[in-house]
Amino acid sequence: MDIIDWLIVVLYFAGSAGIGIYYTKRAGSNIQEFFLSGRNLPWWLAGTSMVATTFAADTPLAITELVAKNGIAGNWIWWNFVFGGMLTVFFFARLWRRAGIMTDVELVELRYSGKAAAFLRGFRSLYLGIFMNCVIMGWVNLAMASILEGMFGIPRDQVLLYVALALAVTAVYSALSGLWGVAVTDAFQFVLAMTGTIVLAFVVLGLPQIGGISGLTEKLPGWSLQFLPTIGSEASAESVGGALAITVAAFLAFVGIQWWSAWYPGAEPGGGGYIAQRMMSAKDEKHSLFATLWFTVAHYCVRPWPWILVGLATLILYPDLDAADKRLGYVYAMRDFLPAGLKGMLVASFFAAYMSTIATQLNWGTSYVINDFYKRFVKPQAGEKNLVLVSRLTTIVVMLCSVVITLILDTISGAWAFIIEAGAGLGLVLILRWFWWRVNAWSEITAMITPLLVYAVIKSQGVEFPVSLFSIVGVTTVVWLAVTFLTKPTDEKTLKNFYRRVHPGGFGWRPIEKLLPEIKGDSGYSKLFIDWIAGIVLVYAMLFGIGKFILGDIGSAALFIAVGLVAAGVIYWDLSKRGFKELVE
Repeated sequence: MDIIDWLIVVLYFAGSAGIGIYYTKRAGSNIQEFFLSGRNLPWWLAGTSMVATTFAADTPLAITELVAKNGIAGNWIWWNFVFGGMLTVFFFARLWRRAGIMTDVELVELRYSGKAAAFLRGFRSLYLGIFMNCVIMGWVNLAMASILEGMFGIPRDQVLLYVALALAVTAVYSALSGLWGVAVTDAFQFVLAMTGTIVLAFVVLGLPQIGGISGLTEKLPGWSLQFLPTIGSEASAESVGGALAITVAAFLAFVGIQWWSAWYPGAEPGGGGYIAQRMMSAKDEKHSLFATLWFTVAHYCVRPWPWILVGLATLILYPDLDAADKRLGYVYAMRDFLPAGLKGMLVASFFAAYMSTIATQLNWGTSYVINDFYKRFVKPQAGEKNLVLVSRLTTIVVMLCSVVITLILDTISGAWAFIIEAGAGLGLVLILRWFWWRVNAWSEITAMITPLLVYAVIKSQGVEFPVSLFSIVGVTTVVWLAVTFLTKPTDEKTLKNFYRRVHPGGFGWRPIEKLLPEIKGDSGYSKLFIDWIAGIVLVYAMLFGIGKFILGDIGSAALFIAVGLVAAGVIYWDLSKRGFKELVE
């Protein structure tokens, strides 16, 4: 890169650090400010922070690989999560904000009782806050290292030092500024990252080898432009050289089982993790719901098309890349075709995507360690100043742990399919604990352990993902339901306190509702179900409409967008009646 490129990168780092320093004093007042921004985030900032977090350094590379192997239809591997995302928007966002808790793990002892609940809270705090969190960060670290390695040809051992430097800067401003600094920096980084990806798409499409959208569509094979997967073929989801082709069983597993049954970071059924953290940080229930709606729409409709276009272009620019290297086509396009200045901007945008994810993971993981382990089991009487100090130190420790994980993560393959399979069946418990009084701590513990046992058995028989979900989810559901009825329910006092605070309503709480006639539970679930369907239609219609418009199919684009606007109108009408008028106008 030229001097101007490096100057842009340096200015980006200075800007990110400056935001962190600005919010240091505010974050240091108490852990409510440090982890939840004082529960005062507006919907647009909370939602944008969610989008920025899910836009990691490896995301454009992953989309490029999906598109290069299986065309546009390859994105159905993650597009199927729309169903669960919209479920969180309309059924769970307001409940998370209403619960008034610090972390989603804290919900365990608000909802359940006894030693089993205490064990579950302590175990999940360390398992998710340290182990799982560091695995995620290690994966993101490796992705950033791959980008720098492909961009500059730096050997892996040296490039990890540059990643470690960016990680250290992120850890410092996260430790200083808490969630306020993380959220504001997320917004800044998201704008920069999206600008960079859009610029790259325009530059690549303008190349003589591509010839604009018309040249792109003329030179590409027809399979690469299919929006829907081919269903019914015996080809696997990883088939190379054609549109995504999946069996009927695999398709049903994706759209009928995975989105509600499997625990997955950032896409937990019913919300959870850093998504729940942002919902609980919003100003009120309305801002929580609208933040999650904005996140879901932006996540699927706003972000992916610049990546998809570059991914399609790499089929023409780099036709000889091996299957294992197709993801690096995105990096090679940056390296080979961006002029001075723009190259620095794209490198800065990748650091922005990387750091927005890492900052959230550090703050979110630390919140578990402090609120659900240190404050709950180690030092319950700790003062706010002590908690903030330990939070900042823990942020640095978690960062160092992620470095260690990064160094050994090369030996792990298929990690994300394993995470989905190892959490398959748990999702139904995470949903029903809000709406059925009989779910208890043993239900959740059983649903966490059983998938691991079933996974070991079916893998020995050669059953592959996603068809494996049928067996894992089926067995897990039977086992946790049996355990639920064989163990004592949560004690009545805990159930009453939970219902007083959250009042979810519905027939699943009738026995408790009768004991609390003064509490009015939620109603209108049929309308929420209509909103959920309308939200799904909105996202898919706009996603396809934008894609068709970009690819020049104006007639189809107009039809999809019209359907999307009708769906948006249905949601607008219902939210206005529910008192959201000041947010939807």
